[in-house]
Amino acid sequence: MKLWSGRFGKDTDALVNDFNASIQFDQRLYKEDITGSIAHAKMLGATGIISAADAEAIVQGLQSILADIEAGKVEFTADNEDIHMNVEALLTARIGDAGKRLHTGRSRNDQVALDFRMYVREQIPVIVEQLLELEAVLCRQARKYQTAVMPGYTHLQRAQPISFAQHLMAYAAMLGRDVTRLEDCGKRLNLCPLGSGALAGTTYPIDRFMTAKSLGFDGPMGNSLDGVSDRDYALEFLSALSVLMMHLSRFSEEVILWCSWEFKFIELDDAYATGSSIMPQKKNPDVAELVRGKTGRVYGDLMSLLTAMKGLPLAYNKDMQEDKEPVFDAVDTVEMCLPVFAAMLDTMTVRTDNMRKAAGHGFINATDCADYLTKKGMPFRDAYTVTGHLVAQCTAAGKTLEELTLPELKAASDLFEADVYDALNLENCMALRASYGGPPGGGAPPPIWRRPPARSRRWRPSSRPIPNKKGDVPIETQGLYRR
Repeated sequence: MKLWSGRFGKDTDALVNDFNASIQFDQRLYKEDITGSIAHAKMLGATGIISAADAEAIVQGLQSILADIEAGKVEFTADNEDIHMNVEALLTARIGDAGKRLHTGRSRNDQVALDFRMYVREQIPVIVEQLLELEAVLCRQARKYQTAVMPGYTHLQRAQPISFAQHLMAYAAMLGRDVTRLEDCGKRLNLCPLGSGALAGTTYPIDRFMTAKSLGFDGPMGNSLDGVSDRDYALEFLSALSVLMMHLSRFSEEVILWCSWEFKFIELDDAYATGSSIMPQKKNPDVAELVRGKTGRVYGDLMSLLTAMKGLPLAYNKDMQEDKEPVFDAVDTVEMCLPVFAAMLDTMTVRTDNMRKAAGHGFINATDCADYLTKKGMPFRDAYTVTGHLVAQCTAAGKTLEELTLPELKAASDLFEADVYDALNLENCMALRASYGGPPGGGAPPPIWRRPPARSRRWRPSSRPIPNKKGDVPIETQGLYRR
């Protein structure tokens, strides 16, 4: 018999029972559900709403159920619909009437709102730790390649010389923002909905501040209608994960390009590549391709929940049962992608020779040529025009700018002197870009990496950016965590 069956005159149709049940996916909330119920029971006992003996029996019964679930000794049933009713039915079967008192002053609406909020809160530090490990990989690789010249691109056309380190640290900066987005989400969600009841609170003298504190929340939610119907935190969480996956997808696209014979800037370790069933020469960047593909999956999870929520009146509606699977799927996807992506980058071989060879073509020092003339006194727009004519001349002759003779250069402008070749040297072009945030090796170096604290510790943002050895504060350290 269902716990809510008192008002009904017949059993639920089997098709409806299967359609209505959520135990097949929300059973992963068992720990949050039991933890919340223990806090609720202790509050009921402390306030005298139920006896201290019943409260103690409930707590001990719930703890035994938790141990049995984690030992694989419990089988859930769709007859009890969801994890909440499964746990309550198990509790009542074990301790009798005391178990029936657990739900005093509580509704499944605020119960599920609590469980789901706690689940999202607990996933944030797990993903943050994975992000920081990926940032650590990027920092290690960047330190190795501060002087490795590569062409920087705009429109996928060679544009200006940069270092491979700067390219990597651009992604580290993106990941740093992902960390702070997740942390901000964690701050906003950390209010407790328990005690909101079905929608209008309860007539029992419950202590919502006690349960909120015992569960690690900053306090109770201020409006009971909002308490049971809010899923903003889940949407914000999915939005942050979607942006995170977008960053990984962009990086994946570049890894895929860099692995191709047309670029050959990097080579993936054999352990992080796959072959072809018919073409023996193939070495495919499947990890990067799968990350790129799974990004659309996380986007779909966000759109699924946005669509489910967009037309719902207050307060709880059964549509909101559809909130969990998108979040579970996004969490599983992100937590699978981040470690394998980090390992792929950590083990790759960087072909600095091919990067330098590619940088030598495409006239990526053309801006430096124009800047040379400008520093000699020519207006920049005139210098731009002169350099453009030289590029056209080189293109016709199959030369690079630095291969032009000094007489050829002087034919374009008398301001050219022998020192122009120093200005056109690609290593100098990169190193001289000393403006803040420029290529490592010429501008701000990669940050000093601080390992993240153990997962069991509370995460907190750095109170100030981490300085480098010179006492400067690299822009890339914004958002990194420290003890």
